[in-house]
Amino acid sequence: MSRSQAMKWAAAAAFVLVAGATSAQTKLKWAHVYETSEPYHKWSVWAAEEIKKRSNGRYDIQVFPASSLGKESDINQGLTLGTVDIIISGASFAARSFPRIGVGYYPYTFRDADHLLKYAQSDVFKELAEGYRAKTGIQMVAVTYYGVRHATSNRPFKTCDEMKGLKMRVPDVPAYMALPRACGANPTPIAFAEVYLALQNGTVEAQENPLTTIEAKKFYEVQKHIILTGHIVDSLVTQIGPHVWNKLSDADKRMFTEVMQEAARNATQEVRKREAELIDEFRKRGLNIIEVNRNEFRDRIVKAIDMAQMGYDRRDWERIQAIK
Repeated sequence: MSRSQAMKWAAAAAFVLVAGATSAQTKLKWAHVYETSEPYHKWSVWAAEEIKKRSNGRYDIQVFPASSLGKESDINQGLTLGTVDIIISGASFAARSFPRIGVGYYPYTFRDADHLLKYAQSDVFKELAEGYRAKTGIQMVAVTYYGVRHATSNRPFKTCDEMKGLKMRVPDVPAYMALPRACGANPTPIAFAEVYLALQNGTVEAQENPLTTIEAKKFYEVQKHIILTGHIVDSLVTQIGPHVWNKLSDADKRMFTEVMQEAARNATQEVRKREAELIDEFRKRGLNIIEVNRNEFRDRIVKAIDMAQMGYDRRDWERIQAIK
């Protein structure tokens, strides 16, 4: 073989190696506990497809909805273990590792959705997310509005005292137990995927979730009353495991973040629009909508449940209150 031919062969071989490296694909698992009909799933799928497109196929992300990879505590743990790569989940579960970040779940912390969304862009949230990343390696990249949490029940109540003895399903997180605990109810942690059946068979009498979740999970089919307690303005956080994040180039980190934040904004818009429509729709379906004095509930919780007991820092809470 002549020298020129050898150089051509070498160049061709180098091209094949580069092309092979460029086309190498990283497969990732994105898990959540929500139904395929919900905006959280729709926009997670969009984000997965958009990342694949923008990376020229280098990342192939499969989204696993409806607790198909485990309940919420499982997928949070999976992010640490590396069995799951990306999740969308409440930061209340992250508070198990870094308690301070759960402060936003203390009842009546946020005035409304706009207050929560401003918090998500604030230095307070950035500081807490960085503290969580320093503790776990998990990167929080986007916040999605989840809705205002209200109670549903087969036993009507209008005051805190009337909740006494009520068996209410709540997530297995201290902040969600604050309302029933303060009012003398019986908080009962049950996995999200099992709540409908628990309400149907009478294992619990009540539960609490945003209106959009009450619709998506069809809780209205097995509950008679919606009590507008409005006790938590809730959110979900898109999170990436350290085994993935730490291997991304700076350019890919920016791309993942941009796409996931766009998905969060779009899901938020859909949730807010639907939430505004649902009170009237639930009335038309025959549910009894009960208005309450939220100040009474707030005062009882503040008196009964010390945020420091949950590991929250009151200075963080006060900084959130100051956001306008």
